[in-house]
Amino acid sequence: MVARRNWTRDWWDNHSKKYELVTSAAVFEELNEGNYSTKSEALDLMKGVPDLEIDNHVIAIVNAYISHKVMPKNPRGDALHLAVATYHKCDFLLTWNCNHIANPNKFIHLSAVNALLGYITPQLTTPYAMMGG
Repeated sequence: MVARRNWTRDWWDNHSKKYELVTSAAVFEELNEGNYSTKSEALDLMKGVPDLEIDNHVIAIVNAYISHKVMPKNPRGDALHLAVATYHKCDFLLTWNCNHIANPNKFIHLSAVNALLGYITPQLTTPYAMMGG
């Protein structure tokens, strides 16, 4: 966890300026959960990052992921993060969730569902992978 936090901070400080960053209420909700020592720092980093809308189109994508069993049943979790990025045509979705999102085996299935819905799947990757040349 310490290494991931350090890599994320390195990406944020040294590489994020190469990209147009966006977020959503789903990210803020996740950051607000729990009690951890760097919560206020994490929330401060997100200040000023444009917030993408979560509307009925996004919710329909979430429901499709869940009904096709490519994402867990929690509609406010991983499926929502991916649906927001997909609907708003983000190029990348950065995450450390390598179980349900940044997982090459799941990418094929997620891409198939998105193709059925008429969407392109963002590149699902980690901050560490985005630091390479």
